[in-house]
Amino acid sequence: MKAHMSTPAPQNAEIQDPPVIRGWRRYLGIYAALWRNSVVREMGFKANFVLWIIVELLWFALQLCFFNVLYSHTDRIGDWTRWEVVALVGVSHLIQQLFQAFFLVNCSEISDQVQSGKLDFLLLLPVNTRFLLSLRKVDLGAFVNAATAACVIGFALLKLGHQPGLWQIIGFLILVLAGILIHYSLMFLLATISFWTVRAQGIVYGYYNLFNIARYPDSAYQGAFRRVFTFVLPLLLVSNVPAKVVTGRLQTGLDVLWLAVVGLGCAAISEWAWRFSVRRYTSASS
Repeated sequence: MKAHMSTPAPQNAEIQDPPVIRGWRRYLGIYAALWRNSVVREMGFKANFVLWIIVELLWFALQLCFFNVLYSHTDRIGDWTRWEVVALVGVSHLIQQLFQAFFLVNCSEISDQVQSGKLDFLLLLPVNTRFLLSLRKVDLGAFVNAATAACVIGFALLKLGHQPGLWQIIGFLILVLAGILIHYSLMFLLATISFWTVRAQGIVYGYYNLFNIARYPDSAYQGAFRRVFTFVLPLLLVSNVPAKVVTGRLQTGLDVLWLAVVGLGCAAISEWAWRFSVRRYTSASS
């Protein structure tokens, strides 16, 4: 009689990861390569890297000096005290610098990608094109300036005698991400205009200049201006709501809810505009 022999399973058999996990790993690997390229590029021009950090720090210091001059003549702007406004300026600068670190250069170059025909090659790559357009370059110097803004926020909270709790800190960080998402979505939406016009960089940088509105207290604005920059272009929400959360000023959760709704809405609209534009894109050579 022959003994029945079962075929053993191969010792080196590997359990395949789900497609979603493999996709995430692939894109993380691509993003790591983009980071390495950014580091090499920045270190190739060290003087320029240091110079722009200094320029941004001086600009941040000028903003703080401006409000110091204002508060030498008054105790409050609306219902905001001196150190609450310092925290607000710090929050605004933090969001602006994090946005600049990841997205500003990339969004501003979309117009050139379209007009020069470089977008044709990106569309042929087996990678999500919006991913490449949005994250190709990283501004490393902006992280240094974001850290400076975080220190200013901490100092302002110390002066206020306010120590935010764990949930306040978590909520603040989530709202900062929501603010970055709003800025990115709106600027990417404006960049898609380059599919229909000769150049759109002026429009993109025009929106970036509107960031300055976000560093002022919302109560300093009245009437139609406040409604436009709250409900149409929600620049007042982007910095004011996180600042209210971290300083303990928030009176109602409606502002938080509206900021979340606006963030998701802006992201959805920008994605629709991107898909609509790409479907009608006929390349720069046609």
